[in-house]
Amino acid sequence: MKTNPLEKPLEENPQPEENPQIEARKARLQALRQAGVNPYPNDFQPEQSAADVVAHYDAVLDNEELATVNVKMAGRIMLMRHFGKLSFARMQDGSGAIQIAVQRDVVGDLFYQQVFRHIEVGDIVGVTGSLFRTKTNELTVRVKVLQLLTKAIRPLPEKWHGLEDIETRYRQRYVDLIVNPEVRPLFQSRSLIIRSMRHFMEERGFLEVETPMMHPIPGGANARPFVTHHNALNTDLYLRIAPELYLKRLIVGGFERVFEVNRNFRNEGLSTRHNPEFTMMEFYQAYSNHRALMDLVEELLVHLVTTVTNGSLQVIHQGRPIDFTPPWSRLTLAEALVRWAGVDADQIREGEGRHQHLLQLARDHHLTIDSNWDDGQLLLALFEHLVEDQLINPTFITDYPISVSPLSRRSDRQPDTAERFELFIGGWEIANAFSELNDPLDQADRFQQQVRERAAGNSEAMYYDSDYVRALEYGMPPTGGAGIGIDRLVMLLTNAASIRDVLLFPQLRREH
Repeated sequence: MKTNPLEKPLEENPQPEENPQIEARKARLQALRQAGVNPYPNDFQPEQSAADVVAHYDAVLDNEELATVNVKMAGRIMLMRHFGKLSFARMQDGSGAIQIAVQRDVVGDLFYQQVFRHIEVGDIVGVTGSLFRTKTNELTVRVKVLQLLTKAIRPLPEKWHGLEDIETRYRQRYVDLIVNPEVRPLFQSRSLIIRSMRHFMEERGFLEVETPMMHPIPGGANARPFVTHHNALNTDLYLRIAPELYLKRLIVGGFERVFEVNRNFRNEGLSTRHNPEFTMMEFYQAYSNHRALMDLVEELLVHLVTTVTNGSLQVIHQGRPIDFTPPWSRLTLAEALVRWAGVDADQIREGEGRHQHLLQLARDHHLTIDSNWDDGQLLLALFEHLVEDQLINPTFITDYPISVSPLSRRSDRQPDTAERFELFIGGWEIANAFSELNDPLDQADRFQQQVRERAAGNSEAMYYDSDYVRALEYGMPPTGGAGIGIDRLVMLLTNAASIRDVLLFPQLRREH
């Protein structure tokens, strides 16, 4: 009888961890309980944050005035020093940190011995008291009442910084956020970027929508899907590669401006720029085209950059300056190969002998190619290998071959060229956009070509989606659509070296 691998336990019962520090903390936990102290209460409500208190009183130097200020705060103990009957601790909350002072004569000898002496770094406490300045002029809370809110039985790591710990930092992001103060602002910037994107789109009349995450047919982009199984329907489903075909169904239905910010899933490798689940914003606008969307995307990203940088259009990413000042460069794919790779324009110009020239160029640059590739596939491979990483300042690349753009409208002036652009910044693709193909017969033919490519071994080729073709048969107005990779954009605007730096919980290999 076959067993379902999903029903197997992912992790056997772990063996007890032998850690003297954890055992010592468990003993202190037991001592607190024996003294009648609940180490995990839920009845304390802080009234101020560390940042609020510092902002309001950091300029006040008079201790008599500070003594009249009553505070009620909570946070994690990050540092503790004992001096006989007086102890100082660094208490950190979600906004920042502040020093607290606990004096035995104030909190009482019994409490000091039975409770406070069992509190240590990592524990979460609530304090009520007043303010004063120490001899070194540090703003401090003079604790009158202290309550243990959470007893931590695992100590915080002493050494956490540095490349040797980087995977542990990703895997245990909860610890990373506690001990590395520079991490939290990065994710606050990510939130700001996404919030600003939504506001920008809504101001221009776009409706935010949600479309399915599980698809009966994978589509919307060329990629290998993740497969799951729905037991009640007894059918396989696919985590979505892209929301494109569902969003365009909404355009057919009469929503003329829609956007979605959500996750996509692609069954590909892990790298500094790739995670199998990632966040994108896709949007579609009826009665528009890819050239109008270039203007809109440029306007959107300029808005985001100035929002994050407080008005500047200059960003430094990993030591490289990036200038977002508009207008941005716009080149065709062929022009980019000539300008950035030194390719002879005559070799890639359409005509007799082009295919052999492209094959020779690919061999000269040691590209791995398929013997069945057409000119469009060869051009794209050469561009990706020779040009992409040189496009540091924002650059729109247009006129992609139709054979690598199965959902894009054909150019009226060049039928073998798609009305499509990709935006490159910092050497990375950040956005991809089309004048959408709304001819149902042409779309059906291109789906059939994708099916043939799958049969020939291309695991990333699309499936035939008959319902989407049926939707187009009802009539989709002329439409422009674009997708923007949020993770890579956040990397650029926060000076992050890896996509894992901008994902709270990136995908990693399982721990052994």
